[in-house]
Amino acid sequence: MAGLEGVEQPRQRGSVTAARWIPSVEDEQALKALELFGNPTEAEVRLPSRPESASAARRITHSVVLRQWALSPQTAEYAVLLVSELVGNAVRHTGARVFGLRMLRRRGWIRIEVRDPSRGLPCLMPVHEMDTSGRGLFLVDRLSDRWGVDLLPRGKTTWFEMRVADRQTP
Repeated sequence: MAGLEGVEQPRQRGSVTAARWIPSVEDEQALKALELFGNPTEAEVRLPSRPESASAARRITHSVVLRQWALSPQTAEYAVLLVSELVGNAVRHTGARVFGLRMLRRRGWIRIEVRDPSRGLPCLMPVHEMDTSGRGLFLVDRLSDRWGVDLLPRGKTTWFEMRVADRQTP
């Protein structure tokens, strides 16, 4: 209509515009990773101990925390970062062919575990401003509410837990 540019036009009553959710590339890659390796909330997921597996573990973690558990984006971001650090340690320092990823949720908490066949314990080292490596466990220590290592007869499980807000139902 001439002369009405920038003026909001009245909408017709009864017309509804349906919004359709279109998955992003990241969502599609996460779904492919879940299909390929399995869901770590149902059973331990075994991934090849190669650097590329860190991206699959990150995608799976992001999808579970954000989509399946419907937790906050910040919780998902921290969980993804910490999983990346634990997986990086398992790939770099254990000499394993595979590692396991498990994700658990209970009221008010999430727990994420990375299992590998090495009984060598990770060590939290002091971190200095100019350090270019060795910050993994420092980040796990700072961003999680608790973390630890459980020795197994054949290997270990390194885990972290984070407090989460459970959704309140009205």
